[in-house]
Amino acid sequence: MDAELVTQVRRFNRTVTQRVGALNDHYLGSDRPLGEARLLWEISDGRDLRSLRATLGLDSGYLSRLLRSLEAAGLVTVQADPADRRVRVAQLTTAGKRERQALDRGSDGVAEAMLSPLSERQRQRLVAAMADVERLLRAGMVEIEAVAPDHPEAVRCVRAYFADLAVLFEDGFDGDVVLQPDVEQVLLARLDGEPIGCVAMYEPEPGVCEMKRMWVHESARGLGLGRRLLVELEAVARQRGAGSIRLETNRSLTEAIALYRSAGFEEVAPFNAEPHAHHWFRKTL
Repeated sequence: MDAELVTQVRRFNRTVTQRVGALNDHYLGSDRPLGEARLLWEISDGRDLRSLRATLGLDSGYLSRLLRSLEAAGLVTVQADPADRRVRVAQLTTAGKRERQALDRGSDGVAEAMLSPLSERQRQRLVAAMADVERLLRAGMVEIEAVAPDHPEAVRCVRAYFADLAVLFEDGFDGDVVLQPDVEQVLLARLDGEPIGCVAMYEPEPGVCEMKRMWVHESARGLGLGRRLLVELEAVARQRGAGSIRLETNRSLTEAIALYRSAGFEEVAPFNAEPHAHHWFRKTL
């Protein structure tokens, strides 16, 4: 890693933490530090503890300590979900809602203080740069895990993929007639603990990896996730000893076709009878 890049990131981090008041034990003039204030904000209208851990990237022990502090202050209650007693849900009390509103006002004030000294052009530049930074940071937060094809989240992603194809394909999409390969593995992408993308793979013949069902949720498009899934799949294919990867796709998926070409895939003659396919590609590893 380039040392100058690391130095610049650290400088940016110091500037941001100072500017937003993260170093103050009384964040935005409240009686609590940033960690507790952020948790209070995230709970909002009620959140289960699992989703809070995933969103904030906290381990169970630290989250429990933060919640106990907020409970002791009379701002939060934690109870079992009536619909599923195994799930614990945090809720704001009336006092907690009032403090969250005060945090919102304070956060608005910090944002306005950042923007007010700047010209209109500088404000637009700053906000655009922040959006770009946020997008890139979120791209780096995506986690990819190999799971079995019958994993509930993998099944959910494939269903969402089929629903998207029904809208995108010029000639419509019939999930009952597509080829159903014996998928061996699915690479599942998650952000904040939620599945946002997938790609499946199997070996139709020795030394060949076939890629199926690449999908990215609309909220995650623009993060470069499709390319990252391709890179991860190539790495897995190499580990399994494959000499090539192949795939087929529909002519309506122009962005996907452009991605495959830019990633080194070359169009080849049809190698299967997939009814919705118009293009077949292969890449030698």
